[in-house]
Amino acid sequence: MRDIRLRTGTAMLLSITAFFSVLGATAALLWWLIFTPNISLIRKNRLILPSLILIGFFSIVLTVTGGEGLSYFFRMLVVILIAAWLLAGQARGEFLDLGCWMLGPRWGFELGLLAEMALQSMETLLADFDRIRAAERMKGIRSGLRSIIPAGRILLHGALKRAEDTTELLAVRGYVHGGTWVPEFKKEPMDIPAAFFALCAAFISLLPVSALFILY
Repeated sequence: MRDIRLRTGTAMLLSITAFFSVLGATAALLWWLIFTPNISLIRKNRLILPSLILIGFFSIVLTVTGGEGLSYFFRMLVVILIAAWLLAGQARGEFLDLGCWMLGPRWGFELGLLAEMALQSMETLLADFDRIRAAERMKGIRSGLRSIIPAGRILLHGALKRAEDTTELLAVRGYVHGGTWVPEFKKEPMDIPAAFFALCAAFISLLPVSALFILY
């Protein structure tokens, strides 16, 4: 989807649908398989696997304590895949467009600016992490808990330093609040059909299982 309004709304709707029930997660997963690059999307996003490992850990704990760990894992898996699709299609300035379109030139501009800065910070963190891993390989340091903690300290210090520099830069340039930004949205031919079938997936999740058998 090229239109950030439809893409964000669809991602929110499908995420709620997937978290609502296993049936909703199944419908959202089918939508994801049909309307996204799916496998190539997983290969390009390096955050999916660590997120699944973390969710898997909590699912095991939930299962051991008597909860529905398998259901939780499946529903969160779909939510993560939808979030990866949302971020994969993001282009610079889109969240600023969305913020100003929704909330105007003051609060919308500020929220959009914060979202753009957060995404830029995440990209920088991933690049820094890659450089740390490369340096560890050259020094013969194995990846593990002993290397993750120092790397985390370096990444945290770098993120805080960049945030401080950005704050000072905005202050020097006289930024107080709000700003002027003219949103521009582009659509692709499949944007509307994809959004429509996302609504269908949400509707299916609200149907009881018995109604689905009757319809079948």
